[in-house]
Amino acid sequence: MYSNEYDVIVIGTGPGGEGAAMQAAKNGKRVAVIEKYHRIGGGCTHWGTIPSKALRFAIYSVMESMNNPILKESGGRGRSVSFGQLRASSRSIISKQESMRQTFYDRNGVPVIQGHARFIDANTIEVDGDVQIRGKFIVIASGSRPYRPDGVDFNHPRIFDSDTILDLQTNPQSITVYGAGVIGCEYASMFRNLGIKVNLVNTREKLLEFLDDEIIDALSYHMRDQGILLRHNETMSKIEGHSDGVVLSLESGKQLKTDILLWANGRSGNTEDLGLEKIGVAPNRRGQIVVNENFQTACPNVYAVGDVIGFPSLASAAYMQGRAAATHFLGEVTSLLALQNVPTGIYTSPEISSIGKTERELTEAKIPYEVGHSQFKSLARAQITGRAIGMLKILFHRETLEILGVHCFGPNAAEIIHIGQAIMNQPGKNNTLEYFFNTTFNYPTMAEAYRVAALNGYNRLF
Repeated sequence: MYSNEYDVIVIGTGPGGEGAAMQAAKNGKRVAVIEKYHRIGGGCTHWGTIPSKALRFAIYSVMESMNNPILKESGGRGRSVSFGQLRASSRSIISKQESMRQTFYDRNGVPVIQGHARFIDANTIEVDGDVQIRGKFIVIASGSRPYRPDGVDFNHPRIFDSDTILDLQTNPQSITVYGAGVIGCEYASMFRNLGIKVNLVNTREKLLEFLDDEIIDALSYHMRDQGILLRHNETMSKIEGHSDGVVLSLESGKQLKTDILLWANGRSGNTEDLGLEKIGVAPNRRGQIVVNENFQTACPNVYAVGDVIGFPSLASAAYMQGRAAATHFLGEVTSLLALQNVPTGIYTSPEISSIGKTERELTEAKIPYEVGHSQFKSLARAQITGRAIGMLKILFHRETLEILGVHCFGPNAAEIIHIGQAIMNQPGKNNTLEYFFNTTFNYPTMAEAYRVAALNGYNRLF
C-alpha cells in the first residue's frame, strides 16, 4: 500500500519516467510513479522501440534465410511468413522487458499506481478522480502518440498509424507510407524487405534532413535501389479508404492507391486532461511541453522529460533527461551526465547512426574541417560476413584534429557509433583523430573502419 505524501511523483513509466524515478530513489527520496496503461514500460516497450526493433530483427532473419545459398537450393521461401507471425516473436521480449522493469521499482520501494494522473495544484495529483497524492517535485514523462489529423479515418481496417500497424496480421501486396521521418523510413525499409511494394511520401525536400547530406544521399540511393518509390515535397489532400485499398490524394494532383496506408507524419504529446492549466503550463499545438535547460516547466517544481517535450524523442535521451531532471531538483551537478552529443540510431536497412556535427553545420559555422572515409566494402570483416554495404565518416578539425562528428551508414551502425562517441567525450586533447591511427584494433572487425577512416582523413592534410 502507498502513502499520500512523497518527495517525488513521476507520471509515466517509460524511459524518461524510469530514469527520474530511479535517480531519486537511489538518493533516498520517497518516490511514487503513476502509470495510465495497465502495464509498465510506456510506449517504448509496448508500441515503439522494442516491438518495432524486434519485428525488424525477425524480418532481417527471414532475409538472411532467403539469401542463404543452401536454403535457396532447398527451395526455402522466407517471404511466405506473415506479418502477424513475425510480430509474434516480439511478445516474449516485451514480457521480459516489463518484468525486468517491474523489479527496478520493487527493489527500490517505489510503488506503481495505476490510473490517469491529473494536477489539482503544483504539488497535488489526483489519480482516476478519487485518490490524491502529494509531492514536493513532480516529473511529467507521459510520452507521445502518433499525430492523427482530422479527416483521416483511422478506424478504417486499411488505414494505420505506427501504433496500430503492429496489429497487422497478413502481408499486403503494397503500402503507402505517408511521412518520411525516422518512423516512416524504418517501416518503409521493413515492408520492402518483405517484398511488399512501397510508396514513401515525404513532405520535405530530402529524407531525414537533420542527418549529414552524404548519409541522406546514401539512404536515398539504397532505398531506391531496393525498389522503394520516393516522392518528395508532397502534401496530403485527402485519404479515402475503400474495401479494396486506400487512395491517397496529394495537393500536386497525384493519386496513389495501395492495399494499406501507414500514417507516419508526426507525433503528439500525451498532455490531454492532465490539468496543466491548474499549474500555468500550456502545451504547444502538438501537445508538447516547453522546458528550460534543466527540464523545468513554467511551474518550477514540475519537470517534463522524454517524448512529451519533443526532440530528440529517443528512448536513450529520455532516460538521461529523467536522470538530469532528478539530479537538478536533488541539488546535484548535472554536468557529468552526457546530455550533449546524443547519438541518433535509425533502424532502416542498412542502419544509420551519427553523433556530433554534420558537414553542413560545420560549413555554416566556418569551422575548418576535413573528412575521413572508410568504405565497408574494403573491410575484411564486411567481406567475410557478406554485409559490405556502408561507410564510416569522421569529421575533424584540420588544425587540432579534434573529432567533430562521426556518421555511419551500414550494418550495426548503431553499435559502431559508440566508439566514436567515447573518444569525442574524452577530456583535453584525448579526443583527436590520433587515437584511431595510433590504436591497435582487432582484425578483422568492423571497428577497424575507424583506423581506415582516420588515416584516410589525415592523408588529406598533406
